[in-house]
Amino acid sequence: MFTLLYGFWKWFFQKDEFFVLILGLDNAGKTTYLEQLKAKFLKKYRALHPTKVTTTVGLNIAKVDVHGLRYNFWDLGGQEELQSLWDKYYSESHGIIYVIDASDRSRFEESKTSFDKMISNVHLRGVPLLILANKQDIPECMGVREVKPVFMDAVEHIGARDCMVMPVCALNGDGVEEGFHWLMDCIKRNSVIRPPVSGGKT
Repeated sequence: MFTLLYGFWKWFFQKDEFFVLILGLDNAGKTTYLEQLKAKFLKKYRALHPTKVTTTVGLNIAKVDVHGLRYNFWDLGGQEELQSLWDKYYSESHGIIYVIDASDRSRFEESKTSFDKMISNVHLRGVPLLILANKQDIPECMGVREVKPVFMDAVEHIGARDCMVMPVCALNGDGVEEGFHWLMDCIKRNSVIRPPVSGGKT
């Protein structure tokens, strides 16, 4: 009887889970973006003040439940010495958010190099990809029209996956919801190829 009740409880309450990587160079705004995401999708959560957001050394984790599904976010450190750890998470991921500091032209090529290395990994083949041109609040930053042709030129590695370049301001939250809703739809559509993890197996 206990086994039957436990099975019903597990079926009713535990959610299928997806895992989303948040990648990009250090200081691109990944953690600030994640804070805004949590503030918009978690009731009563207040995002950390930007002055309290520190450089990620290792991993930040967050969970967001939307429409009966759980999305786990892994915000990975973007320093050069930490990028070697990114591929440890590729095989378990269902979606990628790649954040670019669109205001820093001096590191644009560096960001593209890291992106190319990431997107060419076989374990990410077919995984939906959202590229965010962050810091749109800063005057003269690069917009989607400038970023898109550079980052979308790796056609052979991007392949037939869902891929979108969108503007965002992680500081004030502009564009955060729109991008995540797009990615959620893609992840669910792609679940035939990359099924969710059954509830409870995190």
